Amino acid sequence: QWGVHTIAVQLGIHHTTVDRVLSQAGMPKAERARRTSIIDPYIPFILETLAHYPRLTAARLYTMAVERGFSGGPSHFRAQVAQLRPRKPSEAYLRLRTLPGEQSQVDWGHFGSVQIGRARRPLMAFVMVLSWSRQIFLRFYLNQRMESFLRGHVAAYDAWGSLPRVLLYDNLKSAVLERRGDAIRFHP
Repeated sequence: QWGVHTIAVQLGIHHTTVDRVLSQAGMPKAERARRTSIIDPYIPFILETLAHYPRLTAARLYTMAVERGFSGGPSHFRAQVAQLRPRKPSEAYLRLRTLPGEQSQVDWGHFGSVQIGRARRPLMAFVMVLSWSRQIFLRFYLNQRMESFLRGHVAAYDAWGSLPRVLLYDNLKSAVLERRGDAIRFHP
């Protein structure tokens, strides 16, 4: 029985084409036997050590394995430890689901500074994003003052021809004066 590479060379086609045709014909994909590695005898030791000391560095583990007779290189060892190390569960997050026109999110973005004459001024972007469509309105200003903040809102409403029912502000100074725990004092 010929291998995929041999068939591809004989027919002058790409090996993935041969793979696809063989799988469509119902041929089982040939499985390669896993090659043994120099680290295999040390895997139980690594797993046990990581179970007791999950924050132990790969360099320290490598030293411990060398003391036990491991003769491989440190880079291969580190790569294997990275695969064996227990992973922290990923943090859950809440995805906001909204209806069209119901909500938008507002924030300022800093884009460095610009030279105007001899003065160097900060370049700020007023950004409003519609939560449902993710449509973005962006307008640049030279400050974050309340006047610029309100002009940004009006310009966004004019651009969209409407305004969302709810606005979300993420602790930007133009909207929030101070915050202590859950208590928020908004700008008047």
